[in-house]
Amino acid sequence: MVELAYFLTWTTYGTWLRGDARGWTESKDGRTVRKPPDPRLEHEDRNRLRHPPTVLDRPMRDCVEAALRHGCRHKGWQLGALAVRTNHVHVVVRADVRPERVLAGLKAWATRGLRDHGLIEPDRTVWTTHGSTRRLFTDASIMAAVDYVNRFQDDRAGRYSGRKPE
Repeated sequence: MVELAYFLTWTTYGTWLRGDARGWTESKDGRTVRKPPDPRLEHEDRNRLRHPPTVLDRPMRDCVEAALRHGCRHKGWQLGALAVRTNHVHVVVRADVRPERVLAGLKAWATRGLRDHGLIEPDRTVWTTHGSTRRLFTDASIMAAVDYVNRFQDDRAGRYSGRKPE
């Protein structure tokens, strides 16, 4: 079965650590496993941060959104949905390359946009390593991902509300 689109998610540096109380995931042998909160592990990771967590304010989120839209147009990728939050980004996109390449490319476009506009220091880490790359194989799965990105993200300030689709 060939994927029709990708649902990509990545977080900002230091805002969703291993052991987080909201839950977290770990990848092993190509599988993603949901893990329970672990305050000790979260504390360890917080102590390893090289700088404070990166939280995107409104001008930064607007810049990231513009950079991602530009990157998709430049690469010829079809953007289905986009949500840039204070601590994460969701994208539903159709592309002719592997989702890992799309994810890396979009993160690079966003980082370049932030740096070019002087919204983030040149030596500051913006994103966490990797991200989620869900493959979408049906029109129904694409519609569900688009609906989630467009309707169930956050309040007006860009904070995650915790709402999930029914």
